[in-house]
Amino acid sequence: MEKEEVKKNESREFKRNQSRDRDNRRNNNGPKEKLLNGQVVNIARVTKVTKGGRHMRFAATYAVGDGKGLIGLGTGKANEVQDAIKKAEQAASRNLIKVALVDGRTLPHDVTGKCGKASVLLKKAKPGTGVIAGGTARIILELAGVKDVVSKSLGSNTKVNVAKATIDALKSERTAEHIASLRGKKVEEL
Repeated sequence: MEKEEVKKNESREFKRNQSRDRDNRRNNNGPKEKLLNGQVVNIARVTKVTKGGRHMRFAATYAVGDGKGLIGLGTGKANEVQDAIKKAEQAASRNLIKVALVDGRTLPHDVTGKCGKASVLLKKAKPGTGVIAGGTARIILELAGVKDVVSKSLGSNTKVNVAKATIDALKSERTAEHIASLRGKKVEEL
């Protein structure tokens, strides 16, 4: 009899503690601090013509970055602008890439990125130069945390393609340490 009562009391205590833990977990899920900053790159109204008439929707392109070398770009479509932006933001946070930065401020070398007929030339710069870039490329570079760079957009100036070309250029950056490790050498040997 006594053993059964002790077991019942222990199980009651265990259940009480479990419910307290659950309540504490619920309270800790308050507003979380945002790690990534974001900005809308482009919003376009798109029309689908069907037998029944025209269907209007919105396509949004959104860029996210942490300002320390992490950048992502995403697109989303919806019937409302806010829903399209939300979808694009989620897609951008899933497509993050790490950018190789020298001294946390500039690029290791000059590079060109392409997307369709748009191409973007990125050149490393001396300290204090700032971000010299046009609209869309500037958004991407600032969100990535590049502080000193010279950029030139060549070919098509479509906002989405320029953004993708800038991401392509940042993807292809390689540091001296990375190249040395690929060759199995030390940085001084290069």
